[in-house]
Amino acid sequence: MRVALTAKGTEWDSQIDARFGRTEYFVIYDEEKDEVTTINNTSVINEAHGAGPKTAQRLFEEKANILITGNGPGGNAAAVLGEAKMEIYVGAGGMTVKEAYDAYKKGELEKF
Repeated sequence: MRVALTAKGTEWDSQIDARFGRTEYFVIYDEEKDEVTTINNTSVINEAHGAGPKTAQRLFEEKANILITGNGPGGNAAAVLGEAKMEIYVGAGGMTVKEAYDAYKKGELEKF
């Protein structure tokens, strides 16, 4: 599984970004390969409209299976992610990326 986490930085100890569409980064953890990669998403931060669907498309291209975030995606982005059959977990606001991943593994996050 490839787990994507919205983040304000590029490390395991970075804070989760509660936003989805305008998140600064994604930290992507490939559980099978035990590899961490980061995606810079700052190109959509100043978009007037459509940041969520563009970000969702980016995750689809990265072949993420699971999304962990703070508040969850908006309606249009949620529709795109739903078509991609991506599982979404919310409630990670205020955590670090590592804490959010651990909470997901323990079943402590809410499924969107």
